[in-house]
Amino acid sequence: MHDRISERNFQRLARIVESHAGIRLPPSKRTMVEGRLRKRVRALGLATLDEYCHSLFDQGQLEKEFVHLIDEVTTNKTDFFREPEHFDFLRNHALPALLAERSHSDRHLKAWSAACSNGAEPYTLAMVLADEALRFSGLRFSILGTDICTEVLQQAVLGVYSEEVLEPVPGALRERYVMRSRNPARRQARIVPELRSQVRFRRLNLMDSHYPASRDVDVIFCRNILIYFNRQTQHNVLERLCAHLRPGGYLFLGHSESAAGGNLTQMKPVAASVLRHE
Repeated sequence: MHDRISERNFQRLARIVESHAGIRLPPSKRTMVEGRLRKRVRALGLATLDEYCHSLFDQGQLEKEFVHLIDEVTTNKTDFFREPEHFDFLRNHALPALLAERSHSDRHLKAWSAACSNGAEPYTLAMVLADEALRFSGLRFSILGTDICTEVLQQAVLGVYSEEVLEPVPGALRERYVMRSRNPARRQARIVPELRSQVRFRRLNLMDSHYPASRDVDVIFCRNILIYFNRQTQHNVLERLCAHLRPGGYLFLGHSESAAGGNLTQMKPVAASVLRHE
């Protein structure tokens, strides 16, 4: 537990993570990084954190290890119905506006959770849209969830969560879209198969120049990830995301990130940290 990363190696890690993933690791994150990487040191049978860094930078293991490195240093804080005002806006304003522009035979909406972590956000979207499909005849939907971290994507595909994690889900939606474990002692539950089938997950680095998504997405959620990027990277990521929105589509940002969307062409603010493609 007293093993530390040398200043030189921490700077090397910080540079490679920011250049490839856009994630800043200032000196204040050094203790956090050390704590998280100790698990990889043990898994690889290495003795010290600096030996781990030596294997990355001096022994050619960086390419092989990079996905695991990113898995460890990324922060995957997320919740079901996080920033609930966004889902109220989706129900009451965005969804009716999107459907008003469609014929009854063309009511298939596409949503994208661009930093989906363990799946809580895309499954929240799925619950809301499935519930609204009971109100809007002919409404169908598909959801893409992407993240750079492979470990959280594996959990997202399974759709299994602790009962505590699922507490923010309103009771009626929990009854309809969540299955409790047959063993009450496990205190776990799983998203119902009908909902899981509407969500697909893929690994995506937002720093990539090309995103594997269609160009006619109706709703994009990119929340609470831009804060880890510098201003130029924020702008570049948002420009690439907006290129996948159809005219009239909506972009949802984290409440602390609304300023990041201020210079986007063709995007008009319509609510707190919500923009619409004109």
